[in-house]
Amino acid sequence: MASRELIVAPAKLANPKVKVIIKFPNWYEHFQGNGYDLAKEPRIFDGVWAGNETREADGTSQHLQPYQSYEITRYLENIAPGRNGGGWVDTGGLRTVDRYAEQLWDTMLAKAPTMMLFKWTELLNNASPGQRQAWSDLHTSFDYQQLVSSYSQSRPGKTTTYAGAAGYALNEIDPVIGKIGNPIGIASYKPYNSSGEDFLQNYFGMMGIPIEMVPTFPTKAKLVLLTEEAAADPLLIAKIKTQLRAGKNVMLTSGLVRALQDKGLKDLVTVRATPRTVSVAQFPGGYGAAPGAGNVPGGVLIPEIDYITNDCTPMISATANGNSFPILLADHYSKGTIYILTIPDNFNDLYSYPASVVSALKEAVMGDFPVRMEGPNRVSLFAYDNHTFVVESYLDHAATVTASITDGITKIVNMETGESVAGEAAAARRGQGGRQSTSPARMTFTITIQPHSYAAFSETK
Repeated sequence: MASRELIVAPAKLANPKVKVIIKFPNWYEHFQGNGYDLAKEPRIFDGVWAGNETREADGTSQHLQPYQSYEITRYLENIAPGRNGGGWVDTGGLRTVDRYAEQLWDTMLAKAPTMMLFKWTELLNNASPGQRQAWSDLHTSFDYQQLVSSYSQSRPGKTTTYAGAAGYALNEIDPVIGKIGNPIGIASYKPYNSSGEDFLQNYFGMMGIPIEMVPTFPTKAKLVLLTEEAAADPLLIAKIKTQLRAGKNVMLTSGLVRALQDKGLKDLVTVRATPRTVSVAQFPGGYGAAPGAGNVPGGVLIPEIDYITNDCTPMISATANGNSFPILLADHYSKGTIYILTIPDNFNDLYSYPASVVSALKEAVMGDFPVRMEGPNRVSLFAYDNHTFVVESYLDHAATVTASITDGITKIVNMETGESVAGEAAAARRGQGGRQSTSPARMTFTITIQPHSYAAFSETK
């Protein structure tokens, strides 16, 4: 292959001590169509780097969400453990300077060991504030006015550069990075060189569901999130059966249902993705979401999923003109539960779902995950194995979220300010069939997060 014969071998011949690193771009779903091979190339090169430049989500054709600056780092770390050298960030495609800072923070929150700031000439450009008038008067995690003030004091007559912006952003988050542990999240299986429902895991991340993408089926996970790309594994149905027989759960998206429905899925669950689509606007709820969950102005276009009544249970439903359509279905197979999640045609419409609908989805997908967050979409949760977590908002306005935590945690402490927040006992949730949820008891903590800001917390009993 070209990587081995035309790049690595000649370099090693010229200098046996040379280390040759491959930097994978941000568009990981499409690597196989452009000559990259995630199964082979990480073994050919001495190391890998992750492309963490996520731009403005609505300003590119790549469907890149801010969360991807975190997620691609985690995916490459799981592909090449200990050999992912770091994250690569540049200054392109920015509407505000805050977007640049967010890419840097999310790369660090993924525990990238180092970072590449591309490129020198761009770093010397003026760091214009951009279209940030909505929060310019607030003290946010990236306080542009504070940066300008400190920059002018140390460099009279000089304008703030992107190098200065990077230094400010990294200095702000540096104390946090040393206190958080190893990232944890909901396992999502993306086989090597697969595609389908492109970058969907990052949309879940933007809804406050921490995701850990892995290249091999995670047999130890209590729940595995499977999107359409998982269909690239010809043994997927057998692996799902093994997971369920072990008393563990799986969640399949509607795209994966469509891909598998004529390839053995009927052995697991009696659902089928029809060729029909429907625009739904009302979410009356179901067993998981309270009645009258909310409306979506303008509606959401979803594929219609057929299911067998009294075989599958609608956990969340939506209605259109008096007809009901499933958003989240549940069924049992052996000792486990299989969930079917309907994905809107436009993935961004996931952010339109009412809060109680998203909460019911989190109840299913996150289960007894140690920390869960309720609140508006476009606020992400980053969780770690040492009783720490970080909340980050990509919204243009302040937001209030509620963190619910297990393990007898009674207090959380802001790592930067030292402020503590006392918890309250969480209300009991309803589970499948209207029964009380079997999820462990939780304490809830109310957190206010500023626009385009993060807040990091440690948990204590």
